[in-house]
Amino acid sequence: MASIAAPPNFCLSQITCKTRPLSPSLLLFNSRTSHSSPNPCFSSYSSNPLIKTIISCSQSSSAAPSPAAPPRRRRPQYIPNHIPDPSYVRIFDTTLRDGEQSPGATLTSKEKLDVARQLSKLGVDIIEAGFPAASKDDFEAVKTIAKQVGNAVDEDGYVPVICGLSRCNEKDIRTAWEAVKYAKRPRIHTFIATSEIHMQYKLRKSKEEVLEIARSMVKFARSLGCDDVEFSPEDAGRSDREFLYQILGEVIKAGATTLNIPDTVGITLPSEFGRLIADIKANTPGIENVIISTHCQNDLGLSTANTLAGAHAGARQLEVTVNGIGERAGNASLEEVVMAIKCRGEHVLGGLYTGINPKHITMASKMVEEYTGLQLQPHKAIVGANAFAHESGIHQDGMLKHKGTYEIISPEDIGLERSNDAGIVLGKLSGRHALKDRLKELGYELNDEQLGNIFWSFKAVAEQKKRVTDADLIALVSDEVFQPEIVWKLSDLQVTCGTLGLSTATVKLIDANGKEHIACSIGSGPVDAGYKAVDLIVKEPVELLEYSMNAATEGIDAIATTRVVIRGENLHTTNAITGEPLLRSFSGSGVGMDIVVSSVKAYIGALNKMLAFKQQLPTTRVSTDRTPVSA
Repeated sequence: MASIAAPPNFCLSQITCKTRPLSPSLLLFNSRTSHSSPNPCFSSYSSNPLIKTIISCSQSSSAAPSPAAPPRRRRPQYIPNHIPDPSYVRIFDTTLRDGEQSPGATLTSKEKLDVARQLSKLGVDIIEAGFPAASKDDFEAVKTIAKQVGNAVDEDGYVPVICGLSRCNEKDIRTAWEAVKYAKRPRIHTFIATSEIHMQYKLRKSKEEVLEIARSMVKFARSLGCDDVEFSPEDAGRSDREFLYQILGEVIKAGATTLNIPDTVGITLPSEFGRLIADIKANTPGIENVIISTHCQNDLGLSTANTLAGAHAGARQLEVTVNGIGERAGNASLEEVVMAIKCRGEHVLGGLYTGINPKHITMASKMVEEYTGLQLQPHKAIVGANAFAHESGIHQDGMLKHKGTYEIISPEDIGLERSNDAGIVLGKLSGRHALKDRLKELGYELNDEQLGNIFWSFKAVAEQKKRVTDADLIALVSDEVFQPEIVWKLSDLQVTCGTLGLSTATVKLIDANGKEHIACSIGSGPVDAGYKAVDLIVKEPVELLEYSMNAATEGIDAIATTRVVIRGENLHTTNAITGEPLLRSFSGSGVGMDIVVSSVKAYIGALNKMLAFKQQLPTTRVSTDRTPVSA
């Protein structure tokens, strides 16, 4: 096994360096490097894993305040299998593919296009737009993104690569190519499992068979005219090393330009994953002709740490999702990985940097949260509600004296304005211009129609509240901007409930053609009655899987946000990893000062998503002979 050299110097003169016992969640594996100068603050690995140490660097108290951040470095020219600047790290976003596999996170084609456009604003290098072979809807969504987002070249020449996932078979690969080929920079991403447990129990194939499939399918992808092919050995973290080197070497010969190394089940620690990337870099024939990538799942909560360890060890593409969403416990979080590189790339990670514009992070996070219905926990790093909240008296005192005492990044860095610094107080006398300016400060750039709709909702709330807060505005924007395409729209709702009789609800809905429909029903409560009245109009059999409500703002006059998840009958797609047919579930959200109104809005939103998905289905449905698994 090749030895691992020390990384370049990353401890500056004003940095104090200390060693401390190994913490797996913080360990960054030190990669091989061409730099010859040793790092005086580097503690090399001991052969005894129990006594390994790492470096903890902190600024000396005598250090002067940091100067203004230097301008962002230019993104190097895009070459599929080569990055001209060895310090540049490509960001590969798979929110629209792996992220959408989260239960209830089904997105409509319009929502996928919106998210792709926001990812382009962020400056994501590669957008994995979906799994085209999964369904007609997935295929059309990827194709639309390839045509629109994949051809929107900015003044600096940047345009994202549009990627489609495929299993290692000709049908999937051909379908992926037919979807992405319209982009200026198309990519096919194909994969096959390489771990013993997957080959034996899932694929039921030998190593020789798997190797031949991988080699021939990469060659087939190149034969279609695609000069940018990514290959992933699924479950690489548990694969035999020698077999891994062999299969990766063969797909390089076949024409692969990027090798993605997935920790599919999230089982590795940072030290292990960093070693895996370094070993692949040192032992795979032809590795100098491709880009090494990482894809880390979060089953043990280590996806961000593993991703950074991989980057430090030589990976120059990192696969992430917005808010860290994805199957099971999710993926490495885009905002965590990007901001960690921004904060520590220069001093700790050997000068690594990305092309991401972090000022668009907050908007991307909110968009994905609203569209998927997957709420962020308040303490989520970078984008959680409490990420920049300081309640402790000691912390507040420090913040008042100097914000750098307890904040390593500023909320403004990620496009989030401090509400107490804005200087604008909105109320019932405020006009459109003030509302537009405040929304822009919060990261929302709305068209005239959206602004007009939000303005009247804002006025209605302002009539009942002395002051409309930022949280109120964010809730109102979510209710207007992040709603699915309209099939049914709530016009009016009247409920009667209490202890003296049955709860009843009368609902008036407007269909896509503007026609009004009215129904009345009884239920166990006002929300149940409202949902049953909606069902009488829509006539779509569904099962309510989840219902939740929370106050979006504070006080007795708070705005309520309701989220629901429903599942229809016989609405299937294909799991990208297992190939199994999946029953799709759909989420919806609603906002209002009346909790029954917000609940019915959320239900209608979920129905609209389901109906939009249903309209895209081919007449021949996916076979359901096998037992479906959860989405």
